[in-house]
Amino acid sequence: MDWYSTVKFLHIVSATVWVGGGFTLMLLGVLADRADDRENVMFIMRTVAQLGNKLFAPMSILTLLFGLVMAWFWVGFSNLWIVIGLCGFAAAFLTGTFVFKPTADKMLALIEKEGVSPAAMHLARRMLAFGKIDYAVMLVVVADMALKPTLNDTAILGGMVMVLAAGVAMALGGARRLSPAHA
Repeated sequence: MDWYSTVKFLHIVSATVWVGGGFTLMLLGVLADRADDRENVMFIMRTVAQLGNKLFAPMSILTLLFGLVMAWFWVGFSNLWIVIGLCGFAAAFLTGTFVFKPTADKMLALIEKEGVSPAAMHLARRMLAFGKIDYAVMLVVVADMALKPTLNDTAILGGMVMVLAAGVAMALGGARRLSPAHA
């Protein structure tokens, strides 16, 4: 096995843990919210908050570092798909730093003070809404890494824009509740 394959493997493993773990928790949170299961929503959002600095941030940094190593030594930085990937990472990093972390900290403080209050649920739902946008960005980055589009790949680039728009629409659309017959 050569160095490129090793670094690429580590890049993919880091990204899988980061993106897959976060996506699973976000999906569980959305399903709990749709079922109006507030205790479960809060449990999942507390888990997200606890894993943010311990798992998701380190895995995201490792994903970036391994990707930068591959670009620096083997691929270069001029390809569109590299630029899209770096922009996606920047968007996810900024969302985590300036939305998820402070919102989670406020939510945890409220839970400590008041328990599962309407204000704490509001913050949990805010995290879920931003999570929908964040994971639309992640889906675009995963597609970007797999498909490696150029400026000539208008269908792929258009699909990426549509995925981002769908993520924003789902975040702004609020939570649909499951009817009691389906809960």
